[in-house]
Amino acid sequence: MNIAEAIRMSLQSLWANKLRSVLTLLGVVIGVAAVIAVVTFVNGINGYVASRIFRLGADVFIVGKMSGVITNADQLIEGQKRKDLTMEDFRAVAENCKHCTAVGAGITNLSGHIAYGNQSSSDSFVRGFDTNMQTVYDLEVVQGRAMNSTDIEHASQVVVIGQDIVENVMGGADPIDKEIRVDGQLYRVIGVGKKEGKTLGQSLDNYVIMPITAYLRQYGAHNNSIRISGKADSIGAPMETAMDETRAILRARRHDRPGQEDSFAVETNQSFLGMWAAISGSFFIAMIVIAAISLVVGGIVIMNIMLVSVTERTREIGIRKAMGARSADVMRQFLIESSTIALVGGIFGILLGISVAKGITLLIGMPSVIKIWAIGAALLVSASVGIFFGVYPAKRAAKLDPIAALRYET
Repeated sequence: MNIAEAIRMSLQSLWANKLRSVLTLLGVVIGVAAVIAVVTFVNGINGYVASRIFRLGADVFIVGKMSGVITNADQLIEGQKRKDLTMEDFRAVAENCKHCTAVGAGITNLSGHIAYGNQSSSDSFVRGFDTNMQTVYDLEVVQGRAMNSTDIEHASQVVVIGQDIVENVMGGADPIDKEIRVDGQLYRVIGVGKKEGKTLGQSLDNYVIMPITAYLRQYGAHNNSIRISGKADSIGAPMETAMDETRAILRARRHDRPGQEDSFAVETNQSFLGMWAAISGSFFIAMIVIAAISLVVGGIVIMNIMLVSVTERTREIGIRKAMGARSADVMRQFLIESSTIALVGGIFGILLGISVAKGITLLIGMPSVIKIWAIGAALLVSASVGIFFGVYPAKRAAKLDPIAALRYET
């Protein structure tokens, strides 16, 4: 029997016993679907994190009261005990960091109340930015203008708003020079940011950005730690030098003793991405373990079904051996059939995993990216499961005595 005929027979067997086939393939389908969905999400989120969340250039670093990525409760508690970073800290870094080409400052309120006429939003981001922070944040204004140094110097009551504010609060009207209320205070709209869309179920366009000086005047400096952004002369050694200069300036201002850890966090794009990679890697490993369990269960079911198939086809095996088929031929036939069954399960698992991933992307905006290597790996794993768990049934079929097999009656 050639390979094509063995594959055809296994497919015919699957089609002839549909319910049994579904139950046989279920474990493999679930396992492969889980792997594909997880890989698709991890790749999508990694790309999104790199390009949208931690979108710092290779020559930019961020200084904050605590790390931008908190991985445990102890880090959070320790960070909250630290003194806030202030505008005086920002000005000290801006004046004394010789290897910084630009230094900016920013601060964010996560639950601002925005109102215009009878419409309002109560969960908008209110951000206070310095002009340099607009550049670091990669703010692209598509209507009106961005904030300038005069706005910062005079704490002007002006804002740049996101597309959600235009559409949901201002009813889609031309927003430029209109006045909106931000937590009760009137601000004039001077610009509109480029539409960013949403991810993880959260819109990226539900924000207002005002001069950081106006933000601090409205909300106060108490419990409002700023984040300082620094841009180095170039990447490499000057980047490290600029970060060391900034650390020395802030340690002196905050009276950090020699040998004591920094009372602030200095982070770069790579440190953010490294922390995220560790988190996503742990999640990926956990899901792979769960998927592996499903594949093992699926493999055991395939082995059981193949043993049943050997019993059902005992006379067929006897006839094949009587006509000259060798034990190796019989074994190869059953291995091909078991791997084909697993491959079919793998194909359905891939389709299911992609469908689930893209469905969730459409529903809540979670980014997902399909990788060809993941599909190839899923098919390879499926075939390997079929071969591994098909060895015992295939050996059992190959060892059948042709005379005893011919006498067998079902």
